[in-house]
Amino acid sequence: MRDVDVSRYYPSVVKEAKEFHEIAARENEMFKIIWLALDDCLNDQFILDSTKNGVSRREIMLKITPKASDTLDERKFRLLMRYNEMLPYTVPDLKQKLANLCGANGYRINLVNNLFSLEVRVELIAKKNLESVQEMLERIVPMNMTLFVDLLYNQHFTLGKLTHEQLRKYTHNTLRNEVIPNG
Repeated sequence: MRDVDVSRYYPSVVKEAKEFHEIAARENEMFKIIWLALDDCLNDQFILDSTKNGVSRREIMLKITPKASDTLDERKFRLLMRYNEMLPYTVPDLKQKLANLCGANGYRINLVNNLFSLEVRVELIAKKNLESVQEMLERIVPMNMTLFVDLLYNQHFTLGKLTHEQLRKYTHNTLRNEVIPNG
């Protein structure tokens, strides 16, 4: 935030007057509010820096209805996902979109051309994005393809590195559905 002090610009004749100190204090508050509003306007030009107001404006333009439980970051993620959609796409483009959404190692993709089938599994580290990935794929994958989207759950080769003592700390559901440290 900018340091605002309008009294710096007062002539020396009026600088010491009590009334002008009060005027300066009120004007400083107003200028701080204006600077904050200007910063918000500039930040709203970029999705990652957007305020709630900027995100809401974009959601209205793209006809996206946020869920009541969505955080601001989740809403920004959904906007980024929508802006990244461009038809037509190729498999490398699809992989790039998924990497942007889930991280470079946050997904697995299996395309079977002769069966017109696309399977996308999202890693547990990116599971909060599963629904958004599903929505994006439903919009961009051709209708003649079978689409399967699911989580890539923990598997034996991941959990096999842990001892029984380490595994005892977790429930079966946690071992399957959550990111396990040191796993």
